[in-house]
Amino acid sequence: MADGRSEAGQSVAMRWLTAFGRFWWEFLIGDTPELFVGAVAVVGVLALMSLNPGLRTAAALLAPVLVAGVLTASIWRAVRNRTP
Repeated sequence: MADGRSEAGQSVAMRWLTAFGRFWWEFLIGDTPELFVGAVAVVGVLALMSLNPGLRTAAALLAPVLVAGVLTASIWRAVRNRTP
């Protein structure tokens, strides 16, 4: 009887874990994976720049430029792939 409960508990746990993973995949990546990759890249570049105290001001000024670039690239890609 303990084996049946263990399997049922594992099955429920695996279903919960799968649903949790699917939620985060849809929430973070969804229909536009390029925005997720762009956001991670922007955060990474800014984090690396912020390690050097002399580049922190440049990182702060570069942040909106990088974000605007990622959004522009995403919009350009969506317009290009749109079917009439």
